[in-house]
Amino acid sequence: MHEVSFEKEKGPISARKNVSRLDVYATSVGKSHKAIHQLASPQPRIAQSSVDKDGTYNPFSTFRFTGSVRPTYPLAPKREVPPHIQRPDYAEDGIPVSENERAGQPPRILTPEEQEKMRTVCRMGREILDAAASHVKPGVTTEEIDEVVHNETIKRNAFPSTLGYRGFSKSVCTSVNEVICHGIPDKRKLQEGDIVNLDVSVYYDGFHSDLNATYPVGQVDDESKNLMKTTRRCLDEAIKICKPGTLFRDIGKVIEPIARKSNCTVVRTYCAHGINSEFHGPPSAIPHYAKNRAIGTMKPGMTFTIEPMINLGTNWDLVHWPDDWTAATVDGKRSAQFEETLLITETGVEVLTAGARRADLYDE
Repeated sequence: MHEVSFEKEKGPISARKNVSRLDVYATSVGKSHKAIHQLASPQPRIAQSSVDKDGTYNPFSTFRFTGSVRPTYPLAPKREVPPHIQRPDYAEDGIPVSENERAGQPPRILTPEEQEKMRTVCRMGREILDAAASHVKPGVTTEEIDEVVHNETIKRNAFPSTLGYRGFSKSVCTSVNEVICHGIPDKRKLQEGDIVNLDVSVYYDGFHSDLNATYPVGQVDDESKNLMKTTRRCLDEAIKICKPGTLFRDIGKVIEPIARKSNCTVVRTYCAHGINSEFHGPPSAIPHYAKNRAIGTMKPGMTFTIEPMINLGTNWDLVHWPDDWTAATVDGKRSAQFEETLLITETGVEVLTAGARRADLYDE
């Protein structure tokens, strides 16, 4: 697949054209991951001696994890979607055909009717994320949260966009502590003091929505509170500049100084993206860091995400677990993310996935 590099001298900062943020990108020069992931394959055979008393196990026991979080298998079977619910084109084989066909084309300008469909599916996404967030507490597994998201989605006659996308086997991404993004829901129980990002995507009436937020699990330390506040502020300030005529590359110019001021850094490997009838469409890569080379200007009728991933400390790089999805910080420090789906209007921007203001994310 073709790669578009936004930076030449500071390492492998690239975003694959027509490859989503759910896809795994190259993390070192000359090294790349499979475009279609292998999560649908049988789970690894584990020696009986490595299985815990409750029947769970770490399938990658020899992998050098960077932090304290470990995968906890076995995973639950792929959840079923009733046959009457409309599916995206990748639901069966994982290949987003229409998304691939639109690679390299200009961003779509949605008609008023299409914009209204985006409003509907984005409201659904917010309702589903809020429902999932209400279950975040110590002792709950991320797999239980996946079940909530799945059931809330199909209850609305909608399809969870991540389910089957390029081989992803779950209805939500759950990323805990040092996991930056694309964490696979499993049997690990959330622990007091954790932070967890819930990334919800919904497909309804031919259109997708995409949003996420990071939540505290019980009482968290001040460093984690500051990280979540900083990440939300990065998103809020970036949204403020969105209007007709704004350059997509200017989003990163707003975000990076905010992160640095709080002794944090911006993840560069994953970017925001266009979204409408395609889960990930043009503009296919909207970086969150400054001095990027993204092309394009915002115009009325465009819909896209902004979704900064912010790490504690100064290291923006990441490593992928052997599942080929889970991306974690290289130093084991925590990471947070917030995301909204936006519509550019004639006079400014509409946050289609807007939710209630969280008091824990603001000082005032």
